[in-house]
Amino acid sequence: PMKLLGNVYKKDIIEIGAAPGGKTAQLAMSGARVFAIDRSHTRLTRLRNNLQRLNFNANIIEANAENWRPDSLADGLLLDAPCSTTGTMRRHPDIMWRRKPSDVYELCNIQLKLLKAAVEMIKPGAFLVYTVCSLEPEEGPLLIETFLQKYKNIERVGIKSNEIELLREFITPIGDLLTLPCQLKSLGGLDGFYSVRLRRNL
Repeated sequence: PMKLLGNVYKKDIIEIGAAPGGKTAQLAMSGARVFAIDRSHTRLTRLRNNLQRLNFNANIIEANAENWRPDSLADGLLLDAPCSTTGTMRRHPDIMWRRKPSDVYELCNIQLKLLKAAVEMIKPGAFLVYTVCSLEPEEGPLLIETFLQKYKNIERVGIKSNEIELLREFITPIGDLLTLPCQLKSLGGLDGFYSVRLRRNL
């Protein structure tokens, strides 16, 4: 997902839901000035340890991103939103028993609040990449359609197959990223994953 932000070298990039730090490390390795936000102290400890082990730096912020705002608007933002994680059921089958339909709707409310907050953190013209490891349309394409209808200063910027190293089957007709557990079956399959690239216009 971080590649959907384009060239991040020497740019200020905010990451919401940063722990445990895999995407943070990718951003730092690409030369971004990363502001890694997570509200979990325990998970941020793991992020710090991972960055130290990899010898990367980031501005680590313990905060609820719904309320936190940067001192100056960022050049891009990656929102790894809390979700139902139904895309990972092949590795975590207990999710089928732990999750209820009502959980999805509660999470959708949080996701919309975080999207709204994220737009307020970036410069006009900057990209916002939203991503979840969920296969529920309510947390993915349906949520984004609701968001785009409500906020007219945001537009979807579709992903092109020749833009980054992605198999064509991972890109939906409208240009979002969607992976399914049935794909790459010969290699053991994939987790379900959804990502969309948005741009703030005003």
